[in-house]
Formats: sequence, C-alpha cells, structure tokens
Amino acid sequence: MLDSIKIGKFIMDKRKSLGLTQQQLADRLNVSFQAISKWENGTTYPNIEILKDLATLLDVSVDEILSGNEKNTEDLSYSKAGVDIIYTDTIKREMAKHLETGDKRVLNRMGAFASLYDISFPSLKNPVLVLKSEEPGSKQKLAMEYGYTESICHDMINHLVNDIAVMGAKPLAVLDTIVCGNAEKDTIKSLVKGISEACKENECSLVGGETSIQPLVVDFGVYVLTASIAGIVEKSEVINGSAIRERDVILAVASNGLHTNGYSLVRLLMDKMPQIKLDKIDGLTFIEQIMKPHTPYYRAIKGLFPKNIIHGMAHITGGGIEGNLCRIIPDGLGARIDLSKIKVPDIFKYIRRYGNISDEEMLRTFNCGAGLTIVVSERDKSIVMEHISQFYPCYEIGTIERGENKIVFDKRMNWL
Repeated sequence: MLDSIKIGKFIMDKRKSLGLTQQQLADRLNVSFQAISKWENGTTYPNIEILKDLATLLDVSVDEILSGNEKNTEDLSYSKAGVDIIYTDTIKREMAKHLETGDKRVLNRMGAFASLYDISFPSLKNPVLVLKSEEPGSKQKLAMEYGYTESICHDMINHLVNDIAVMGAKPLAVLDTIVCGNAEKDTIKSLVKGISEACKENECSLVGGETSIQPLVVDFGVYVLTASIAGIVEKSEVINGSAIRERDVILAVASNGLHTNGYSLVRLLMDKMPQIKLDKIDGLTFIEQIMKPHTPYYRAIKGLFPKNIIHGMAHITGGGIEGNLCRIIPDGLGARIDLSKIKVPDIFKYIRRYGNISDEEMLRTFNCGAGLTIVVSERDKSIVMEHISQFYPCYEIGTIERGENKIVFDKRMNWL
C-alpha cells in the first residue's frame, strides 16, 4: 500500500535538497505548482505519465519515490541496475487493456504465470497445431528511428500469420516479447497496442507475452521485438505442396513493397545516399514507401480453404521467389517462372537503379512485387484469381513442369 504522506515528504525533501522551488520543479515537469503542492501534502500521487521524469529530475529511482525512501547508496538494488519494479508493474497494468479479448478460448488474463487457451475443436477430427516464431528484422531499427512504432508491430504479426496461413491454418493466439534497455511507458504502450490491433485484424488474439528490461544488455532507447503464434488446421487439409502436379499454374499475389525483407541492404543504400530519404516515389517519400506494413494475406485466402483447390502456397520473404517457392515443390517437379509477367512496384525499380543492384541480387533479396505465390490446377485458376483479386492483384506467372531444377527463370524483369 502506498503511503501518500511519506511519498509527499520524500518529494519535498529531495526538491529542497536540489534548491528548487515548487514552481521551478513544476516548470521543468510542465505541470502546475499546485500539482507539486498536492503531491507534497500527500493529497495526490504523481501520475504514471510524469513519474519517470520526476525521478530523473530528483535523481532518484521510481521505486524510491513510491516507497518514500532513498536507498542506501552502497546497497545494490534492481533499481540501481536500471529496472524500477514498481514503475514497470504500473506499465504492465496499463498493458492489460490491450490484452482484453472477446475470445472465449482465452481462459485467463494478464498476471498468470502462463496463458491458457482452450483447443477443443469439435469440428476437426484430427486438429494439428501450426507453430511459428518471427521478428521484423532490421526494419524495426528504422521503425524506432523514424516513428513507426505501431506500424512495425503490424509487420511482425502480418508476417507471422502469413507464414502459417500458407499451410491452410487458422491463426489462434499470439505471444509477444519486447526486450529493451529501459521501459518508456509511451513506447511500450504503443508497441502492445500495435501488436494487439494487428492480431485483431488477423482474427487472432494476443494472449500474453513478456516485457524484458535489460539495461546492461540492450542500450537505452533500443527495443527488440519478437512473437510466436499458434494456428490450427485439420490434418487432412494441411497445404504443404504435396498436391502439386505437372501442368499446375503458379499465381502471384501482389506485395505493397519490401514487406520485412532486404532492409540491411536498404540501410546500406541510405547510409551511402542519405539524401534519398525524402525522394518521392509514387507520391510518397522513400521512407514512407519502405515503411509500409507487410501485406496481410490471411483474409484474402481463407475463403478458398473449404474449396480444397489450393495445391501449395509460398510466402515470399528473404530469399525471394527462388528461396521460398522451392520449399513446397515435390521432388521431380520444378517451377518455371516468366519474370516478365511480374508486376514490379516502383520502389524496387528505384532501389535497383540507385543501388546499382543486379537482377540476381534483387530477386534473391526482395519479393520484387510478388508477396505470395499460389499453385493451383489450370481448371481452378480462374476461381482463385477472381477470389484473391477482391483483395489484392493476382495474376499468372508460371507453370509446374517435370525436371530436377526446382526453380527456372525465363525472360527478364521489367524495370522500366
């Protein structure tokens, strides 16, 4: 239980020891001197928004303010190592509202040692869990630098869901991890809000996770994100490429840009040519183009699952078409891709031009406009294209043929 009188006296003593008046402290915190007076009289507490700044100004920890005691300077404590337990617990309480979900399968809430999720699915004879972990790579460094805190969360969750959706899975539950050097309330709140909203948009639930403050491991201001997802699919309906046959058709579903791959190369280009950051491409700056969130494909493809007409799908991430489509092609078969049919967004043309990057490197590093590939029979391709086109452009780029080479490229990309 917090002792408001003790806290108030502690704040007053520390303020006076620093030679500050109530008005001077108020000015530095951008609050009224009446607020300072109320704190010191024990009438109210400093609210969470101001607590960290107050601690910094008084040269104490948040724990010390809320306990009303200054720790012995010779004693070691978690606070002195850079982690304020009371402050972080307060942040966690604020996180709780973003973990609220109407999903009745979520059996407990924040505060438990682990999350409970009911996996009884009477409609499935042989349910299979589909599990995946993901992180948004070096794109998150740019996101923190340029103010795309919530956006990078959508990148991470959309990427996660795409990876299990290509196997025919329905996304169920997500656990996130945030590792940081210091817990800035607004940043943590923004990250959890972004992850939660991205989960809802992908029809799954954020059920819990971990916020790990590591001041001696991670620099202050640095945040490292990762998340894991569980999905479900009927065993007989898993889409893994085993149904792919000779003369099947390969369709491309459009990406909106880089998604979450190739950012180490892009950052190198930005370091060499910093002026490109504000260059306009299709009405958006270079930064706005490369920070578009990863395209979410689940809602576009889920309606096709009951039809059992998809033979295979590949989410095109790091490694490009060649490095991902090959993962679902059965032995003895290969994919012949007509590169001239791929519709390349202008951001890739810009990167290729100013980075002086070869076609091979572009195809190996980026999706180049094809964020998802779908393999279907010639007979069913029109049904699939018509359905997907309600969400994203979808078009034919190749066929399946006999051969030992998993991927064969024909013609060249159109970079004009």
